[in-house]
Amino acid sequence: MLQGIRILEVEGLGPGPFAAMTLADLGAEVICVHRPYTPRTPARAPGMPEHSLLDRGKRSVTLDLKEPGDAETFLKLAQTAHGLIEGFRPGVMERLGLGPEQCHAMNPGLVYGRMTGWGQDSPLAHAAGHDLNYISLSGALWYASSPGDAPLTPATLVGDIGGGAMYLVAGMLAGILKAKATGEGCVVDAAIYDGSAHMMNLLMSIRQAGNFGVTRGANLLDGPHWSRTYACAGGGYVSVQCLEPKFYAQFLEKLGLSEDPEFQRQFDKALWPALTGRLAGIFAGQPRDHWAALFGGSDACVAPVLNPEEAMAHPMNARRAWIEAEGVLQAAPAPRFSGQPEWTPPEIPRRGQHTEEILAELNQK
Repeated sequence: MLQGIRILEVEGLGPGPFAAMTLADLGAEVICVHRPYTPRTPARAPGMPEHSLLDRGKRSVTLDLKEPGDAETFLKLAQTAHGLIEGFRPGVMERLGLGPEQCHAMNPGLVYGRMTGWGQDSPLAHAAGHDLNYISLSGALWYASSPGDAPLTPATLVGDIGGGAMYLVAGMLAGILKAKATGEGCVVDAAIYDGSAHMMNLLMSIRQAGNFGVTRGANLLDGPHWSRTYACAGGGYVSVQCLEPKFYAQFLEKLGLSEDPEFQRQFDKALWPALTGRLAGIFAGQPRDHWAALFGGSDACVAPVLNPEEAMAHPMNARRAWIEAEGVLQAAPAPRFSGQPEWTPPEIPRRGQHTEEILAELNQK
């Protein structure tokens, strides 16, 4: 879908590489500028593999952007690109002489994507932070977890990926469309703080209708017995979220509770704690797979909570959302497009694998 689009990515952590991977998944040519291991930068970041899954489908060139010759090569690459992605704190690329002003002087149509937590211009722009910090200050963490528990979200998903990488992808695509029409590039200021706040607007629309307040655990989606997860015998879990009365009725029927007068009062908030306790006892009486079989294929809106390996083995993975290649478990690109061939996992390059090839291409231009 993005064939013919070239993206230049500066090696980083988390949302920037994920955004570049997503663009590569969509067919863009992505060149990742990896820094060489030197006495100044002797090793990769803690916990990160030598060859990162987030580099799949990309080409890798090693450049030391603090060296004048390599910085000049970077600018030449930027001149050939439709988009650029970097994830440093504000001002770092400018100090290297590789900021938007320098790049746009050579390539006015370049879309210069900047991925940060706090944004390019904010009271915290130069402060350190991570996924959980950004979404806690933006309001996106507030409704996570049950009442009385500390707010907790799945690592990286709400902040780094949802509020960060995917907003950067949307911004890059919007900027590239505008540049193709006008020849004028732009700077995309993608901040996890902004994106995670924007993701709250569906919930805010529910608040607008009067169905969601500030108090955690007392609202339409985070308080009822029919909208939560339950522990099962043997350590597994199931999720329940049968909001609509017709789906709730099927849920009760499957459990033999259709005639229970308390369970019939689906939206009576006063009963939610007690009914939650009753359901907790019911679900704890059988293993997860029992409940998965009982509710499977129905409209009761119940699903087992699976880990990625279990998700790959589940019949739903007929869509091949999960794939294992060369010993690496990974998720396939999304969304899907008509007329496109079935996706297979591309190569994960070694650092600098394509350096000579890319430099030779530059010399030919």
